[in-house]
Amino acid sequence: MADTNFESLFARLRRFPDVEAANLQAWDATDKLLLDTALEAHSAGLLQPGGLAVVGDRYGALTLGALTRGASAVRVHQDLVTGERALRLNAEALAIDAGFEQLPLGAALLKGARLVLLQLPRSLAELEEIADAVARYAAPDVVLLAGGRIKHMSLGMNAVLARYFNDVQPQLARQKSRLLLARYPNPVASTPPFPVTEFNEDLGLAVCARGAVFAGTGLDIGTRFLLEFLPHMPHAARAVDLGCGTGILAAMYARNNPGARVTATDRSASAVDSALATAQANGLTGQITVLQDDAMSTLPEGSADLILLNPPFHLEAAVHAGAGIKLFEAAGRVLAPGGELWTVFNSHLHYRPALERLIGPTREVGRNPKFTVTASTRHLRTGSGPA
Repeated sequence: MADTNFESLFARLRRFPDVEAANLQAWDATDKLLLDTALEAHSAGLLQPGGLAVVGDRYGALTLGALTRGASAVRVHQDLVTGERALRLNAEALAIDAGFEQLPLGAALLKGARLVLLQLPRSLAELEEIADAVARYAAPDVVLLAGGRIKHMSLGMNAVLARYFNDVQPQLARQKSRLLLARYPNPVASTPPFPVTEFNEDLGLAVCARGAVFAGTGLDIGTRFLLEFLPHMPHAARAVDLGCGTGILAAMYARNNPGARVTATDRSASAVDSALATAQANGLTGQITVLQDDAMSTLPEGSADLILLNPPFHLEAAVHAGAGIKLFEAAGRVLAPGGELWTVFNSHLHYRPALERLIGPTREVGRNPKFTVTASTRHLRTGSGPA
């Protein structure tokens, strides 16, 4: 199968509703390598109805590429809701109205699968959760093709796969991408390895995490710094932990403000599952609601009095301010007039002008050698803030 056939398809794919920019694209050489290899050597698993599962398809390149090359049914798991929505929009643009089903990582996704295509995650913990699920639920003769960009791959990935498969073979590289082929699943433990729970002594909080969540059960240093200012944050009836991860900010705010209702929201399904488990582990489910969403798109305008945010500054491998700006814009819409956005960010990003423009008057609350914490007040006058 010539690469140019997939290139024609890929050229029509978009990242939307994720951030789009000239240096960001909806596919990479690993997508092409995975599809070419699957078609050349594993077509039985690709073409058999119900035989193909896809994990980590960022914007639909793998799923739609397989469907246009003969696959009759593809089950796909994407952790990010932006990826799920992008796949559906790209399918619509390509006039593909059937053939794929979007499912959580688990038995429904993998039962009977003979071929699994995987875009390797960065996190070894996430890879372990995926490898366990494939070994646990897929067909005994399943072949896992896991691919990534060589610069982001490590020998630790081979080691993780070797714990779950008897045969793990690195394949030849092409265009700076490489595949790992894993076969013959090993027996797995009776209980899946995730989520994991760890008690944070400093916070007095049980933190729960699935494999894909940033920082796992740990406390990242940006959130740690923001929490230093928890006593100074306003007592809000309606608060949001935006980009909640494991839900540490939501849990700590709820515990310190018993009258508050807190929404913990993230675009990652793993993060939302983790935040729910954290709320349950700390007896806070009466105060905390979890929501998988893209930048609070389903929350009504003016529905929050306080938003807490530790924004990402990476989009996949690229350092990019677009993710943070998108979340500031969303906060400007969802905050009620007079409501506040408390944000921690790497000081070199110089976000304050954007916060002033998109939210309103912004003051510096604290700064250390790495991070800045600001509090921005939503414009009081109707129409003076962002649309």
